Amino acid sequence: MSPSSPSVTGSRHVTVHTGDAGGSRIRTRGEQRSRSARREDRAPGVCDDRAVTATEAGPGLPARAWHLPTAAGVAVATALLVGTAAAGEPIRLVAVAVLQVALVMAWVPATGIPARAGAPALGLAAAAGADLLLVLPERPEIGSLLAVPGLGLLAAVLHQMLRRAPRTDVVGSLAGVLLLVCALTALAVLLLLPAAGDTPAAVPLLVVGTTLLVVALVDLVLPRPAVAAGVPRGVPALVLGVLAGVAVAVVGSGADDAGALVGAVVAGLALGAVAALVGLAAGYVVAAGLGRAWAATLLQAVLPFAAAAPVAFSVVLQNVL
Repeated sequence: MSPSSPSVTGSRHVTVHTGDAGGSRIRTRGEQRSRSARREDRAPGVCDDRAVTATEAGPGLPARAWHLPTAAGVAVATALLVGTAAAGEPIRLVAVAVLQVALVMAWVPATGIPARAGAPALGLAAAAGADLLLVLPERPEIGSLLAVPGLGLLAAVLHQMLRRAPRTDVVGSLAGVLLLVCALTALAVLLLLPAAGDTPAAVPLLVVGTTLLVVALVDLVLPRPAVAAGVPRGVPALVLGVLAGVAVAVVGSGADDAGALVGAVVAGLALGAVAALVGLAAGYVVAAGLGRAWAATLLQAVLPFAAAAPVAFSVVLQNVL
């Protein structure tokens, strides 16, 4: 057998030409594994993929920076809506408009969509149009709000056509603008709560606010087990938040029989679940680390109220609270 021939007995060997005076030598499989390990230890090059951990994917903020500002924002939004629920229409309009403007201001900084000028402009136009559709008519109808997202779709497409080339992330920008328009339109539904039925408008708003507040405070002290890696939102917070909303719904309804009690529990579950899940979805956006802290706080505090507004209207309309 020549010196350069690989051995066929024992462990597998590979012939390596070293360029030395001795010619070739035999490298065992263990030496190959050691070389692979050394390659992993070297500094990554420009073309090498870099692994991203769950901690790096998140914003890297402590729990207090996440949940305390959110709890404060939820408390302010709840106090604003509940405090003006029984007031006149102009005062309620101002309260809803404040939340709409706050959501418009926070949307692009929190989500990072490439629509720095278009999204706020279309958002303000959608908010003004939705509010006027419910304030100007003597007998406003919730169905008239469908015109706002319908026209908003056309405006969002036109906005994409007017963007300067190269148009990056067209799908994300279009979806983000449409979601903003729908959220602002949903917030306008809160203007109809006092006239929707005999149920006090403050009760469903308290259910939503209590759910969000309990979720934020429980996550502050017990964010485990986490819903997902990199998102400091725990399963106990979601469960306790929804249960707290159900308790507020039962107490606020003043149910005195089994049928009324069941209706209050179902209404509380619906409102609490929608608020908690949309708050969780907003947490996923914040966990991506794309936005600023103040914008993330506004997004997590206001967006759940927008999602729960149509549910609250249905609950008041059916007088189950």
